[in-house]
Amino acid sequence: MLVISDNTDSDPFGVRKSPVPLLHLPSPLFSAEEYQSAPLVLLDDRSYPHFTRRHMPRRGGLIVVLVDPDDGTVYPRAAAIGAEAVIRAGDNLNWLHLRLHDATDCRYARWEALLAGGPADPPPPVGS
Repeated sequence: MLVISDNTDSDPFGVRKSPVPLLHLPSPLFSAEEYQSAPLVLLDDRSYPHFTRRHMPRRGGLIVVLVDPDDGTVYPRAAAIGAEAVIRAGDNLNWLHLRLHDATDCRYARWEALLAGGPADPPPPVGS
């Protein structure tokens, strides 16, 4: 999984506990190959301006992570880059972990830990 975030926090979204290998890079430093080959890409919404300047192609498996829950502009911006979902940092972690395992063909799944917190409901669609 590729985490694109200009935030210097080593775990800006709380996914470090997931056993899925991840690469955390600032938006100017990831390569087009890393972006295209990652099974899943998490984009920090705060890194959106730098990301869009890179003119990356649309791809499946792009999820925008919203840090400021009061930012209603994130949905049109996420739709503009072809994101499949928008989630809030720290929310929907069970859904995100299941999505990570699905994107990596479940090679890193520990189902009992993932499903222990209750239903893993997906976040609302990007267009909502």
